Amino acid sequence: MTKEFARHRRLRSSQGIRRLVRENTWHVDNLVYPMFVQEGLAHKEEIAAMPGVFHYGLDEFRREIAALSELNIPGIILFGLPAQKDDESSEAYNDEGIVQQAIRVAKKENPDLVVMTDVCLCQYNPAGHCGIVRNGKIVNDDSLTLIAKTALSHAAAGADIVAPSDMMDGRVQAIRSLLDDEGFTDVTILSYAVKYASAFYGPFREAAHSAPAFGDRRTYQMDPANVREAIREATSDLAEGADMLMVKPALSYLDVTRQIRELTSVPIATYNVSAEYSMVKAAAAKGWIDERAIVGEMMTSFRRAGADFILTYHAPDLARWEREARGE
Repeated sequence: MTKEFARHRRLRSSQGIRRLVRENTWHVDNLVYPMFVQEGLAHKEEIAAMPGVFHYGLDEFRREIAALSELNIPGIILFGLPAQKDDESSEAYNDEGIVQQAIRVAKKENPDLVVMTDVCLCQYNPAGHCGIVRNGKIVNDDSLTLIAKTALSHAAAGADIVAPSDMMDGRVQAIRSLLDDEGFTDVTILSYAVKYASAFYGPFREAAHSAPAFGDRRTYQMDPANVREAIREATSDLAEGADMLMVKPALSYLDVTRQIRELTSVPIATYNVSAEYSMVKAAAAKGWIDERAIVGEMMTSFRRAGADFILTYHAPDLARWEREARGE
């Protein structure tokens, strides 16, 4: 008798069996929502390149925090748009800056919400670069002091997690040292350890008002062709004191997320960035795709690659869809 071939389809034969043997899933607990707070804005304004995503004034921001809390989204990450910019990015570390105010508003509205902050200088200086510019050059070491001061001001305002995204060498060490010296030993560092110089950030430039005034960010953000370099970056940030690591962007860098996951046991995040979001929204508006199915599949792929949590503009939709699936 000829030996029977493997019957793999037995484990796919019903929805119940598929659920039982499913290897990777996403849940609202895995989601962090990026939010943009703008100084001087009275209400909220939709970002044209990112349908359904808004710039918030502080009053509207408070109301949105209440809505997100009702959806049980566990965390947000804040990006600030100041009214004034200067060469020293002084609004980034102003204790009454827009992000610092938003942290306090969010914590007052929901003390249990995990508040993360993006720590960078690009929104706060006219050059639009993530470090300080001297004589037309983005300088590394002078930037570290201001980046660390920014993280400290966020911690003092009540942030749970600071997330340096600037990609200056040594910034995790500078932040950890200053936080510890000032008594903020419990504040977590989520490092944008592996941040590529990506075309997928396009809509974010509009959202954050942070397009570079000259050149590009390729001297500090990573070359999309490189993976071994990602391992070096992640290893350095862990040695400097990072508690968690991020890979950004998400969709085209699943292989990198997997490699970082295999490198370390610390929590790994991935950032489902602006163009990844906007492409889905644009195709869904045309009726070309099933948005809910596409987004769910993307989230599953991020988890399958090894991400513990996902920063995504889809978070409110995902939370609502999950509730609908449960019949709530």
